[in-house]
Amino acid sequence: MKILRRKTRQVHLGALPVGGGAPISVQSMCSTDTRNVRATVRQARRLRAAGCEVIRIAVPDDEAARALPRIRRALPGVPLVADIHFDHKLALAAVDAGFDGLRLNPGNIGGPARVREVVAAARERKVPIRVGVNAGSVEKDLAARHGGPTPRAMAQSALRHVRIIEDAGYREIKVSVKSFDVPSTIDAYSLLAAELDYPFHAGITEAGTAFSGGLRSGVGLGILLYLGLADTIRVSLTADPVMEVTAGFRILKAMGLRRRGADVVSCPTCGRCHGDVLGIASRIEKRLTGVTEDIRVAVMGCEVNGPGEAREADVGLAIGRSGGLLFREGKAARKVPESEMEPALVEEVRKVLSAKA
Repeated sequence: MKILRRKTRQVHLGALPVGGGAPISVQSMCSTDTRNVRATVRQARRLRAAGCEVIRIAVPDDEAARALPRIRRALPGVPLVADIHFDHKLALAAVDAGFDGLRLNPGNIGGPARVREVVAAARERKVPIRVGVNAGSVEKDLAARHGGPTPRAMAQSALRHVRIIEDAGYREIKVSVKSFDVPSTIDAYSLLAAELDYPFHAGITEAGTAFSGGLRSGVGLGILLYLGLADTIRVSLTADPVMEVTAGFRILKAMGLRRRGADVVSCPTCGRCHGDVLGIASRIEKRLTGVTEDIRVAVMGCEVNGPGEAREADVGLAIGRSGGLLFREGKAARKVPESEMEPALVEEVRKVLSAKA
């Protein structure tokens, strides 16, 4: 079944289109102190090398704002978004520095006059503004009216902020409504989709560490993507942000929405298993982390499903009692002894990647 995405307006973060049928993009956020330009640029380059398509940078104060022009010059062509709260002058500085997008809540930067000032600056350079509502930032009156930061309270908060920007005469808008709670997040986006045609930035906020946060994000984003309610995503993890990028592309690939990077398929192992499936699969996955080509590699450990699964992959290893059988693009390539299985598998992967280059 083909996933039907919600029809939206399209905005551009630099040259990158978001919404309006454009490919779903993967974002992350620098975890460095923005005032440390060297560290921030170094991390942004690592993110970019991992495939990150939009990089968000926190701008907490004037000193961070003064660092933005140097960060912008060091990262030409990279879509950069400034994360702003409380001070509209920081947003003005980000636009002046050449940043491609703003993330802010119009309700917390000082009133309608200051919102109009930010909108005027954004309009001049056609910089999109993302209204970002989290469960923890829902206004007190809405939380009281709806009995807490419920999905309806989050959606109403986002609508309130969107109307402020629209009333200032601007429609280059993206919207997000995130919660730690997966069902609440899905309900909030669903409610908002009935009211707006702006593109959505989707994610599960404060999801947790790499393991638990990855699972929570995978479930939440998987459902949102299936419902067509995401135009750009971030997997929020308490981890190296490069892991967010890897996870984001893997989620999109699992949903059949992007074809980037390597998938390592391996059996869960059981009493029929032969060989070091766990070790080989783990090492191969690590070695393929930086691969951008679409490739599927299988490491299977028994005679029941092993040959079939290995045959379906671009490169597959089916381990048996007396060694392994290598498959390449659906055909048996050669038998190898146990001591040579891993290097032989790597060799076949390189051949396929070379052919794809």
